[in-house]
Amino acid sequence: MTTFKNPESPFKPDNTASNMCGFTLMNNQVGAIVAEVMKGKDNVTVTHLPSMIRVDAKGRTDVVYSEIDEAAGEEEGWFDQAEFEESMSTHYGRMVHLDDRTIMFANPEDAAEYLDFDLKPIR
Repeated sequence: MTTFKNPESPFKPDNTASNMCGFTLMNNQVGAIVAEVMKGKDNVTVTHLPSMIRVDAKGRTDVVYSEIDEAAGEEEGWFDQAEFEESMSTHYGRMVHLDDRTIMFANPEDAAEYLDFDLKPIR
């Protein structure tokens, strides 16, 4: 594969790991609530755009469903994996769904370790 290089362009390829993970949300009532909860986390940056909300995190972040329930003023169990996936448009990083939360990992090795999954090649 040939890469076109424009010497005048300020943009350069960079293949180093970013140690970032995240997702985008629809810019609607549910997305706004999720974003509000997520922006309260130390390692998370939330960016509101016209048609979506971007949530970026360093290393790992947890979307804890009960925190969303509380922020929305809803009963426990209102926000769950299905509601999260309906509000989310895309994600990057490794995603692990649990009953009470969705965890996003920047590094696949961290997700594998969390799941006790052996990444050694089969021979």
